[in-house]
Amino acid sequence: MHHETYFGNSGAMQLILVVPILILAIASTTLAQPSAPAYPLKSSGVCLPALSAETKREMEARLGEARARFEENPNDPEAIIWLGRRTAYLGRFSEAIAVYTRGIHKFPRDARLYRHRGHRHITLRHFELAIKDLENAASLITRRRDEAEPDGLPNVRNIPTSTLNSNIWYHLGLAYYLSGDFKKALAAYRECLKFSTNPDMLSATSHWLYMTLRRLDRPQEAKRVLAAISAEMDIIENHDYHRLLLMYQGGGSPETLLEEAHKSASALSFPSVGYGVGNWYLYHNRREEAARIFRIILGSSSCASFGYIAAEAEMKRLK
Repeated sequence: MHHETYFGNSGAMQLILVVPILILAIASTTLAQPSAPAYPLKSSGVCLPALSAETKREMEARLGEARARFEENPNDPEAIIWLGRRTAYLGRFSEAIAVYTRGIHKFPRDARLYRHRGHRHITLRHFELAIKDLENAASLITRRRDEAEPDGLPNVRNIPTSTLNSNIWYHLGLAYYLSGDFKKALAAYRECLKFSTNPDMLSATSHWLYMTLRRLDRPQEAKRVLAAISAEMDIIENHDYHRLLLMYQGGGSPETLLEEAHKSASALSFPSVGYGVGNWYLYHNRREEAARIFRIILGSSSCASFGYIAAEAEMKRLK
């Protein structure tokens, strides 16, 4: 996906988002400021999913199936990858990284293993390690035909929207972006755009590409990114990024977008939209308003989402 999902690459998981009700006085930009974030940048502390008992049982059952498949076929890279993915979906990120690491020892030229380990290094705020893994993955897919990447948490149409190549470049761009290297992030997202061949992936990549160009103070280039975006696009899962792109075009206010995201049933909407709006404030020199939104995001429970991690990184830079 290349939207932000809480534990995987498809946006079907619905989680509980804790956001103070008072922030809905967003029409003015005087947002409530909650306490300090529970998950500081660079933390490798526990970040557990808010799963219902039924969902947790189902995910644990799928993990059990993945483990049984791996034990039966320990030298099957697919079995290793799914064991790692199912482990990570339950919030056991360090354990998932260990699974991928053992897989890399066996299959050092399998780009998929570096791609997934790099993703989970991002989750744990190990940006340098993520960059190293994802650069390795990018080097391994040179001149190789792209392939669809199956979703671990399928979307409503059960149609995968991302590929191996798009995910590698998307996550590499994100790792650069989070570490503050916007020039390298720009190059990665431009490469990702080549593999963003459906409306969902195009929206996700265009969103981060647009934000990167704005942070590099290249507004005319950023404006050209928006030319490929329309309200009629058939979006399956990356609705938040799509709405943000329409807002950048002038369709709606950031405050309205925030209020709609707060009302959403998805725990990912507010961190995703909130970070996009906060970043919009930031490159419009409205730093205090940006910081207020970032603090609200850090008061939520979605500590593994990309919007949350990005808000964390911005607060560190703002200090």
